[in-house]
Amino acid sequence: MCDACGCSSQESTEQSLQDKVKDTIEAIRGGLQSHGGDVELVGIDEDNTVRVRLQGACQGCPGATMTMKMGIERILREKVPEIKEVVAVD
Repeated sequence: MCDACGCSSQESTEQSLQDKVKDTIEAIRGGLQSHGGDVELVGIDEDNTVRVRLQGACQGCPGATMTMKMGIERILREKVPEIKEVVAVD
């Protein structure tokens, strides 16, 4: 372990909450894009509530709530258990 590359630092080996959320959103983005939609990470609140913005065909879609809760939120909470909830913002 050395100080030059930071490999001795525990923080460098663990992803931040924001990085984990971003990586997970990138992983599920392809499925949404294949149907003309998309999702953008807006931010993460202090209580670990993730705020996202649905875009494209997802915006205003009658099934958007189902996509949010049964798709995006479920997957994010499986991959990043620290998350309290996922909410859509305009």
